[in-house]
Amino acid sequence: MADRTETEKRDLTKDLAAAVRGEVSSAAADRALMTMDASNYRRVPRAVVAPRDAEDVAAALRVCREHGVPVVPRGAGTSIAGQATGVGVVLDFTRHMRRIVSLDPAARTAVVEPGVILDDLRAAAGAHGLTFGPDPSTHSRCTLGGMIGNNSCGSHSVAWGTTADSVRELELLTYGGERVRAGRGTGPTGAPTGLPPRLRDGVKSLVDAELALLRTGYPDLPRRISGYALDALLPERGTDLARALTGSEGTLGVLTEATVRLVETPAARVLAVLGYPDESAAAEAAHTLLPHKPMTVEGMAADLVGSAAGLPEGGAWLFVEMGGASPAEAAARAEALCRAAAADGTTGHAVVTDPAGQRALWRIREDASGTATRMPDGSEAWPGWEDCAVPPARLGPYLRDFRALLAQHGLRGTPYGHFGDGCIHIRIDFDLLTPPGIRRFRDFSHDLADLVVAHGGSLSGEHGDGQARAELLPKMYGPELVGLFGRFKDLWDPAAGLNPGMLVRPDRLDDNLRFAPLPGRPVPVEFGYPHDNGDFSAAVRRCVGVAKCRNEKTAAGSADVMCPSFRATGEEQHSTRGRARLLHEMLAGEVITDGWRSPEVHDALDLCLSCKGCRSDCPVGVDMATYKAEFLHHHYEGRLRPAAHYSMGRLPQWLHAAAPAAPAVNALARTPLAAVAKRLAGVAPERPLPALATETFTRWWWRRRRAAPPADGRTVLLWPDTFTNHLSPQVGRAAVRVLEAAGLRPLLPPTAPLPGGALPQPALPRLRRPPLCCGLTYVSTGQLDRARAVMRRTLDVLTPLLAAGRPLVVLEPSCAAALRTDLPELLADDPRAPRLAASVRTFAQTLEDFAPDWRPPRLDRPVAGQTHCHQHAVLGDAADRRLRERAGLTGQLSGGCCGLAGNFGFERGHYDISVACAEDQLLPAVRQSAPGTEILADGFSCRTQLDHLGDRPGRHLAEVLAEALGEADA
Repeated sequence: MADRTETEKRDLTKDLAAAVRGEVSSAAADRALMTMDASNYRRVPRAVVAPRDAEDVAAALRVCREHGVPVVPRGAGTSIAGQATGVGVVLDFTRHMRRIVSLDPAARTAVVEPGVILDDLRAAAGAHGLTFGPDPSTHSRCTLGGMIGNNSCGSHSVAWGTTADSVRELELLTYGGERVRAGRGTGPTGAPTGLPPRLRDGVKSLVDAELALLRTGYPDLPRRISGYALDALLPERGTDLARALTGSEGTLGVLTEATVRLVETPAARVLAVLGYPDESAAAEAAHTLLPHKPMTVEGMAADLVGSAAGLPEGGAWLFVEMGGASPAEAAARAEALCRAAAADGTTGHAVVTDPAGQRALWRIREDASGTATRMPDGSEAWPGWEDCAVPPARLGPYLRDFRALLAQHGLRGTPYGHFGDGCIHIRIDFDLLTPPGIRRFRDFSHDLADLVVAHGGSLSGEHGDGQARAELLPKMYGPELVGLFGRFKDLWDPAAGLNPGMLVRPDRLDDNLRFAPLPGRPVPVEFGYPHDNGDFSAAVRRCVGVAKCRNEKTAAGSADVMCPSFRATGEEQHSTRGRARLLHEMLAGEVITDGWRSPEVHDALDLCLSCKGCRSDCPVGVDMATYKAEFLHHHYEGRLRPAAHYSMGRLPQWLHAAAPAAPAVNALARTPLAAVAKRLAGVAPERPLPALATETFTRWWWRRRRAAPPADGRTVLLWPDTFTNHLSPQVGRAAVRVLEAAGLRPLLPPTAPLPGGALPQPALPRLRRPPLCCGLTYVSTGQLDRARAVMRRTLDVLTPLLAAGRPLVVLEPSCAAALRTDLPELLADDPRAPRLAASVRTFAQTLEDFAPDWRPPRLDRPVAGQTHCHQHAVLGDAADRRLRERAGLTGQLSGGCCGLAGNFGFERGHYDISVACAEDQLLPAVRQSAPGTEILADGFSCRTQLDHLGDRPGRHLAEVLAEALGEADA
């Protein structure tokens, strides 16, 4: 039977490849990437097709009909009800069908292909003062086709409605190959226009026979997304076929083009944040704000917001955006709204006019679909009842009943969402791993559906029914109307070839759960995964698919890093989500069957820069750099590794050995022998080899100490990392100069434990043991046994020296991040590790924490460059920004990753991607900077990338300050 299935799959792929000009694949990796969306569900497709145009779609449908294989249209895969998963052929519209065909500012319309990303349309429309009204939190990566399929809404629906309100005309292909141009209105016979005769007559007959049911069977509320909107076909509603098809979740036709309405965007926007005692009070108040014509009324409670700055006093908040023709008008409207709200019992309010401040607060809301997947105690929470909606005036009572129902079932969740439209988002701590937990999920779902209907609501208020809610539609609509949905589906898709199992005749809501094939017990791993109870499967499960890592551009003013390799390639497998999906399938063992030896997972992780950006930028804290190190450890266990792992992975050893012969090594690096050496070492031929310091930082340090003992001051331990010691000792020397000027006494640790934790003395002879190491290069190449060994040695030496509360000052951000996170997570069994990690400080943090009264020299010049990706992700740069400000260094550093990323950019085969990552943010920021701008790059990789690819070198902040101190002394 398995052989027959494989033969059928090969025949299908062969026929599709012959018929379609776009990409066709039935490879395990490509299928694995499409098994899940952002829901709880998983279905394995047979093949994936990326059509180039409508003719490709038609050809793919024809082949699928001939083979009797179903089809699932898919955009960015951010659907939360399971409708973007399928068992047949997935049509991936994100590769090619992404054109904005036309944009008419006068008519305020645009014609788009289904793969157009919402933010791309908004940017094009924004040039004319227009926008597309619906704006879900995934606006930076969701597609128009997916929005139309789900009838998406977003924060501004109180002003501009749902996607259905913005659709004017749709071009579709049915599974049977019929072409449909669906709009509004009827022809001479009273039937909808734009349909082939079979559909035209069938739709008219169905509507004419069920006028009473269509007029009485639907609740009246702004966020009614569930089911087919067949009431849009009523003659008094203009027989709007385009509206009726919007929200049909790819079950009736495959969208190939859409004409959509654009709206005028206000010239100015101001955010009013209203505080309330609790979420019930906020919910009760939300609908009372609607007469003020707000653009948004979004609700969040303290258990989601946490310690966010800029919020007024309260236990819950409403984010209310007001527009105006000018900033003054928008601010005046916001102030008037705040005064009116205060009369109804707010605990406080804030009016945020600064665009950066507004973005920071909106980011909390936009990331909520990810951050809500972890409860305050770290336990998992899941979608499933993500977006039910009730009439806005009923939201307060509904929310109280909803909380009571959660308690009745012993469940927890964090409600938030579109309070002004009566729509609640929530992730609930369902146990979807065990039979009792799944039964509770099912029982709760039935009870909650009854509660929603009792309050006059809709099971879906934004994300559609898919598999998550479709089984329960009879509770909302009754069997007669649901039967009509089935007849409508059969009319359009008699072969049941489009997205079967969704919306009509759906699979059960507890079938196809994506967790079912995962191992029942934790797999043996090396890292501790402290936030996931040591369970690698739980760590991989963190990815819920919201796909923030698929952002193709970094938002203005953002310092985000994630995900540089996706921005360079545009390929799903090179996004954080794609890699997490492949690891999930590796653990499941159905599609990817080689476990840790999987070439599919290896190939996807090969272009992961280990930048750690996802650790901070992913709303749920997926840490792909750690997962990559874990995978590489197991993948190469007992096997020969790539040459780069031996050369660059063990770089600290080689540099220590080569240090005495640095002049000779540097001379050889300038001869033709360098090309041979690079080839043998797995180094990219395009990369110059960095020059070794002829005097290491540690050697300079001991020479200086013997000549002049350090002045008195608070002792800090200065970490002599490999890069500073052997490749850029000038950074270490500069840091010593600045730390001493600030009244601190920097000392280097010895290379072996000293009796009683004594500090190294000036007369102490230099020890000839290898220097201490953070283990970074071993971790990044997955040599975790060696990493653990060098880390334990570091702990042995440093633990007694740090006992007095001395900080460990680390100049290289990547080494600081390794000591802060990799060391305690890899040595989870060693109680000394957390103490060492807590002692780690960056250069700027040390000055701020231990020399708070020191005033740096004034430089009064602009800066450009890049915050190191590891610092952004693990350590933060707030202290650096404050230090720069005190020194008169103005301007912001860019986000992203330099692309060199330690060994990554030096490895053979990575050069082009490395350059593309540098061209994303770093190099443009440097090129666009004015003459005289100080180029800052605290990381050795960042400085090296600038040396190789730019025309302006970068310097560590310590070098800049030390130079200014020298000028001041002079």
